[in-house]
Amino acid sequence: MELFLGKVLVKNNWDRNELDTEREITMKLQNRILMLFFGSWDCERCQDFVPTLKDFYKRLMDSFYMERPSQLVLIYVSLDDSEVLQEKLLKKLPKWCLFLHHDDPYRKELGVKFEVHETPTVVVLRPDGSLLLPNAVSEICELGPDCFRQWQEAAQVIDRNFEMHVEFDDKKMRSVTDPIRKLKYKVEKKKKRRGFLGGWGGRDEDEDEEDQNGDLHDNGDFKGPWD
Repeated sequence: MELFLGKVLVKNNWDRNELDTEREITMKLQNRILMLFFGSWDCERCQDFVPTLKDFYKRLMDSFYMERPSQLVLIYVSLDDSEVLQEKLLKKLPKWCLFLHHDDPYRKELGVKFEVHETPTVVVLRPDGSLLLPNAVSEICELGPDCFRQWQEAAQVIDRNFEMHVEFDDKKMRSVTDPIRKLKYKVEKKKKRRGFLGGWGGRDEDEDEEDQNGDLHDNGDFKGPWD
């Protein structure tokens, strides 16, 4: 849980409620797969992608589609040049997502940490904080909510490493695609870095709110994330 401990996460709701204590952040993020969406309003490709991302997240989090919300959290890491531009994109994003204040320098630190070189980028992290996918944009566009089920299974593979008896006793329950999935989501071991993320958990106490509407606009050519 170290990745966002000591930081301030803001809810993308009308009141802009802040999560700034260790307990609040832990309760919100523990035991959940985390998506970090790096984008900006000036990026035309981000504007094109946001409706797909919003529908993806809504179908996994909205009780209209799901019996209960999925163990998933979306955080917008803005690369916008101003708070005004950040607010424009936030209006297009899901109500349940979180974001960092525009004046928080941690936004750029995250971009460097996860080697973000283009937008849009959606970095996916396992519940234990390890990297699952460096950029899931193509998977989200091509597979929709089905790719989340693959993320869940990939995360469960990590869990089985600590319970070897389950691995042998429950072979019939494993998918025949597991070997392929293990290779696809395998992450090379790297040196331990500062800011390692622990687990997430807790229930999402956010209530449904009215959708935030607005039209997409082309405000310029695509720019690099750190330009």
